[in-house]
Amino acid sequence: MFVPFDQLPEDSRIWIYQSSRKFTEEEVVAITTSLTQFLNHWNAHGTPLECSFVLKYNRFLILAVNQNVQAASGCAIDSSVAFIQKLEQQFEVDLLDKMNVAFKQGEFITYKTLLDFKKLVKDKSVSEHTIVFNNLVNTIEEWKDSWEVPASESWHSRFF
Repeated sequence: MFVPFDQLPEDSRIWIYQSSRKFTEEEVVAITTSLTQFLNHWNAHGTPLECSFVLKYNRFLILAVNQNVQAASGCAIDSSVAFIQKLEQQFEVDLLDKMNVAFKQGEFITYKTLLDFKKLVKDKSVSEHTIVFNNLVNTIEEWKDSWEVPASESWHSRFF
């Protein structure tokens, strides 16, 4: 059961899918429509999930579930991953590859492989002050507090 994202509690579980490129405005409309339809029917063992999503920077899909109402089961998570895989095919993007890093360079978001990011660190093209996207956060509260942070405050810090 789809609800507005801002109506979910702070402890709602989230999953962040980072796109290999920025979506066009037309793609955002199509993704929004598809995601809303999917979430309206998303359930765990026949029980509707209170869920939502937000699309940030036309690049990040953040799915959320209010686990206080109904926890997302393994089957429910599998169905959401299958849906994300369909989006990958439809829009010819990578959304599930966790071996890539997104970070801010001024007003722009840069997307690099982990190996390229390590090279940028070595070349001092990025620093521990570079704003990175910590896609390992698990709740809306963590997302608000710890998603866009200096590299020194996320798992990226191991490269400095």
